[in-house]
Amino acid sequence: MTSGKSPMLEDAFLGQARKTTESFRAEYDFEPRGFQTAKGWLHYVDEGDATAEPMLCVHGNPSWSFYYRPVIKAFRDRHRVVAVDNLGCGLSEKPQDFGYTLKDHVDNLEALVLSLDLKDITLVLHDWGGAIGMGFAVRHPDRIAKIMLGNTAAFLVDRLPFRIAICRWPIFGALALRGLNGFAKAATTMAVEKPMTAIAKRGYLAPYNSWHNRIAQHRFVLDIPMKPSHPTWDVIDAIDAGLTQLEDKPMAIAWGMKDWCFSPVFLEGWKQRFPKAEVLEIPDAGHYMWEDAADVALPFLEKFMDAESSPHTA
Repeated sequence: MTSGKSPMLEDAFLGQARKTTESFRAEYDFEPRGFQTAKGWLHYVDEGDATAEPMLCVHGNPSWSFYYRPVIKAFRDRHRVVAVDNLGCGLSEKPQDFGYTLKDHVDNLEALVLSLDLKDITLVLHDWGGAIGMGFAVRHPDRIAKIMLGNTAAFLVDRLPFRIAICRWPIFGALALRGLNGFAKAATTMAVEKPMTAIAKRGYLAPYNSWHNRIAQHRFVLDIPMKPSHPTWDVIDAIDAGLTQLEDKPMAIAWGMKDWCFSPVFLEGWKQRFPKAEVLEIPDAGHYMWEDAADVALPFLEKFMDAESSPHTA
């Protein structure tokens, strides 16, 4: 937590976080942590030995750190696993006056990581977490040891699935996402190939129980840059240009090949930029790869984490 902040406010924030997770504590049994940004409290998980090599998990939209529970549970006995909830998501506060741009999220992640002084980080990234995490990485390549990607992007593309595009329509998008919770609810079926359990669905949906609490879902969709005049266009373009700083970092990619949003087209984009990356294509997994294929992806990640030599030079 940033120094000089009110312990009473932090206690209230953490108390609310614990209350939100009561109905799915069996799936998400992690102690909540709080970091105060200029616009509100950021929630994060910090499990394992604080002196161990850190893994930093960054989620996308409309998920939250709940998505990474298989990773946290599998690695907390030997690594320090930090999983952040981007502001407006998960157990973090949902300020209505926050910008919710990619740059804003990168700034928050940077502030948290520097506060925790994480070094030799293994990034584990998904969805918007790819751009957010890589946005941090190109600012601080010296803090990055390894990178694990899954169904994500940090570069510009010229395609937007219709199911996402309609969520950007004026009036309709706000009503569907913020009014009906259409994005998060749809993801519990459309982002997976294997049916979610009832408790998993509760976990994904619990933080998004009102118009107020769904603001980030809508803003993330609006922040997708499809033309150069969009303010985030240049931000992603700059991140993409900076990826060359990371080309010698060991990289692994596990990809759900049935993802209709981050389709294999995005995987090819990563292969072009990091041709020596170790790649696991999972044919029967969708966008929520850790839901569909943790049994396959975890051994892949474990081997990657345990390797003494880089997949780039092996």
